[in-house]
Amino acid sequence: MTAFKTRSAGYLANHMARSFARALADAIRPLGLAPAQFMVLLELWREDGVTQKDLVQRLDVEQATMASTLARMERDRLIERRPDPLDARARTIHLTAHARALEVAAVGKARQINRQALAGFSDDERERMLDGMASIIAALSATESGSEN
Repeated sequence: MTAFKTRSAGYLANHMARSFARALADAIRPLGLAPAQFMVLLELWREDGVTQKDLVQRLDVEQATMASTLARMERDRLIERRPDPLDARARTIHLTAHARALEVAAVGKARQINRQALAGFSDDERERMLDGMASIIAALSATESGSEN
């Protein structure tokens, strides 16, 4: 790597994210899951029965991306859509029994990847890194919000 690459927060964050994504994909593939599906499942395991619009906002993805991810998840029998009792035009997304049964294994795989990635850090270093990453995300999110107005 050139000096710029090794000292560029953006480059390193992107490279790290791709490395995490590859490791997660490899770990959850035997469960029949893809990383995009896993992110949706994390939200639904936390709160089942939300709308597609809710998922788009929570996961900060494009509407079209979410629509295709949900279509694949429905095809794979991970979710089912039901009429929203509060809005006749909307449908809510619900976990199937199959998706519920995958939670422990899938979350365990993700935790294993995180442990592997952070194995060389002390508890204090790990906390500082995670806090720093969260701060960067917040700063860039505030910049994005400000530029949209």
